[in-house]
Order: sequence, then structure tokens, then C-alpha cells
Amino acid sequence: MFWGLLAGLTIIRLYLAASVPLTPDEAYYWVWSRNLQPGYLDHPFMVALWIGIGTWLGGDTTLGVRLLGPLSVLPGSWALYHAARRLLPDCSWPQSGLNAALLLNATLMLGLGAATMTPDTPLLFFITLFLYTLSRAIDPALTPRAALPWWVGSGLLLGLAFDSKYTAVLIGLGLGGAVLTTKRLRQQPGPWLALPGLFMAMSPVIVWNAGHHWASFIRQGGRTGDWHPARALQFMGELIGGQIGLATPLIFILFAVGLWVCLKRNRLLAWLALVPTVVFVTHAFGDRVQPNWPAVIYPVLAIAALEAGWRIRWPVVSGLVITMIVCIQAIFSPLHLVPHRDPVLRLTGGWDEFSRKVALQAKAQGATVLAAEDYGLASRLAFTQNILPVIGTDPRWHLFRLPAAAAAKTVVIEEQRHGEEGQETATSCREVRGQAIRCYTLHEPDFVTGVRLPERS
Repeated sequence: MFWGLLAGLTIIRLYLAASVPLTPDEAYYWVWSRNLQPGYLDHPFMVALWIGIGTWLGGDTTLGVRLLGPLSVLPGSWALYHAARRLLPDCSWPQSGLNAALLLNATLMLGLGAATMTPDTPLLFFITLFLYTLSRAIDPALTPRAALPWWVGSGLLLGLAFDSKYTAVLIGLGLGGAVLTTKRLRQQPGPWLALPGLFMAMSPVIVWNAGHHWASFIRQGGRTGDWHPARALQFMGELIGGQIGLATPLIFILFAVGLWVCLKRNRLLAWLALVPTVVFVTHAFGDRVQPNWPAVIYPVLAIAALEAGWRIRWPVVSGLVITMIVCIQAIFSPLHLVPHRDPVLRLTGGWDEFSRKVALQAKAQGATVLAAEDYGLASRLAFTQNILPVIGTDPRWHLFRLPAAAAAKTVVIEEQRHGEEGQETATSCREVRGQAIRCYTLHEPDFVTGVRLPERS
């Protein structure tokens, strides 16, 4: 029954992935996929590789960009199923695996997130596989020699998770803490032999950063220096509220109680979950934690929640119902909410018509190129319309191997600022249901330089 449910959820996620337009960030990652390299300013390369594979299979379509997301949940759930059976020795082992996989699939983080393509999508997949190999590596029935391949595999998979998103390093630190504080693990060669595999998998990102003045590491590491203690209560409230929403309320309670119980009786799960949790909570005292950042802990928490010994039926049912409501609203919009109260519609709505309208306006003015500084806007224009080539002028584009472009007859599009007047040649708004989401001005500068973004094939 569970696998039938999972197959049904996969079909729904594929339909959702094909139906909802891309967000600007997803279009940005699609540009990455057309220019594959070992690293980028914002994240490692894995999301670009996944999109590249998906579009090779499904074409340069919305579904092609997101294809591997829904499909990855199937092997990911299988891995979590088997990991939970071994990491929870005191639980009823067949049921513990099903329950952990059900809990993770019932969260909005995975339920909706698997139908989109962001760095969190491959991150969750590789973390679930890592938990499976780790559960085999620490199996007390295995001799240290027999456990060696599983430890090496754990290091490789954790490295691939790092290649998806840098927050995977927090799971690695948690594992290090568990090894150092557990005599049986500390005295085995396996954990130490996992390190070469880990660094081998991480090496493409490290080498790319070394050749680009450590640009990505500095950008992401610079977030830790932010400090706004006067707004700590606000940031902490946003962190907790975001997790209640993305985990769904009852599953969030299970996650919290399960983590608390693990602190007393499951050292490994406690370390894996507690280190990232402490980092995110500490960060919230100084700056905002984006709601999706703790996604890296969700597979661990789905297992840890079972240590509480509570029934999961109603948390799972409520989570699936909430997820289905959000999916139905995203696809069909039965509730005619104003766009500013519908976050999915606000991010994805109106792009096709807006992009064509802007390109035709620029072409009517004699432009041969459409330029934009905002990377998300430039990427969305490149993905949506093929009327005019698009130039990206943000400095980040120079970290790509994209052809430099310079054109004298260019129209530049940028967000209209409040009170701005007098210089624009035209104004255009992205609208949803007749309501303007954001308005832009079109300018004709004397000269523009940047890089030319790829076009859809």
C-alpha cells in the first residue's frame, strides 16, 4: 500500500512539475545547466547537472527542468525506509522504515519541494542515500573490515550532498561529533577512511573556488558574519514559523519531540540533527534564516521522530492533506486569492505574457538585444521568449564560460523604483489576474556590456 501511495504521489508531483511555470531561480539554474562547470557563485553544481540530465530526457521544458525531482523521491524513500530500520534498533523494524518514509513524504518541504528544482532537491536525495549507507556502516553485526565499503560510500554520498548545497557540511560535522564521542566508532578505521571519499567528491567545487578567488565560499561564508541582535526575536519567530509551515504543524511537533528523545537515547541521530539545528538557531539571533535552509535535517528528523513512540497516522494524514491543498491551489487556483497572498502564483504567474510583451516592445524600438542586470529576470526572459537575445549584466555572469556581448542598440529592463520618472522609454508590468506584481522600465543606453545568455533549443 505504501509503495502504491508513493507511486501516486510521484504522478501528482510530475503533473505539478509540468503545470506550474518556473520561478526565476529555477530559470537561473537552467542557465547553469547550459553552461556546466564545477561551481557557481551561489551554490555548487549538482542542481545544474540534474537539470541538464532532465532536459536531455524531457527537452527544454518546465517538466524537463524539474524531471529528476519527483523521480528522485522513489529511491530516496527506499533508502530512508531501510536506514530507519537499522538506525532505530528499539522500534518495530518493518514499520519504522515505512513510518519514516511516510513522515518525510508528508512534509510540504518534500511534497511541494520535490516538484521544483532547487539545490535542496538533490541535497535531500543524497542525504537519504547517505543515511542508508551510514546505517549499514554502523551495523554491529558487521566486522570493521566488512563495514569499510559502507563507510567509504557514506563519505562519497556526503560529498555529493555537499556538491548539491553547502549546508551538507553540517551533517558531516554532526557525524564527526558522533564518531569522536562514541568509542566503538572512534576506534574503527572506517570513519577515517571515509574522509578521502568525502574530499574526492567535494574536490570539483573546491578546485573551482580556488580558481575563482574563493568566490562562492566567501559569499556563503559571509552570511555568518551578519549580526542584528535587535531583530533576534523576529528572526527566531520566522525560523520557527517557517518550519511549522514546511514540516506541517503536527509533523513539526513530532520532529521536535523526537529530537528531544534522541538526546537521551540515540547519540548518532542526536548529533546529526542537533549540530545543524544549533547552527540555524544561532544564525537566527543575528540574521534571517531562509525557511528552506533546514531542509538538510528533514531526513534525519523523519527517523528521529519515531523515537518518541507516538502514533504517526494523524500527523501524516494532516501533512498529506495540507500538501494536496497547496498543490491543487498551485495547479488550478480554485481559491481566487490576490497574488500577494498566493506565494506560488506571485513567483510563477504572468511570466510568459510579460516576457513576450517586453521583447516585442524592445524590438519595436529597434533593439537587437534585451539586457537585464537582475539575474533572475534575465534568466526568466532567456527561458521564456526567443524573440530577442538576452544579455546579463550582473557581475556574477563573468564567472560563467559564456560569450561576452556588447551591443549599441540595446534596451535595458530593470525594476521600476518608487517615484521614478522621466527617463524610461516604456513601462511594462508583470500581471496576474489583472493585478500588477512588479513593474519594470525599459531604457535605451548608449552602450551595454555583459554576457549573452543561452536560448532554449
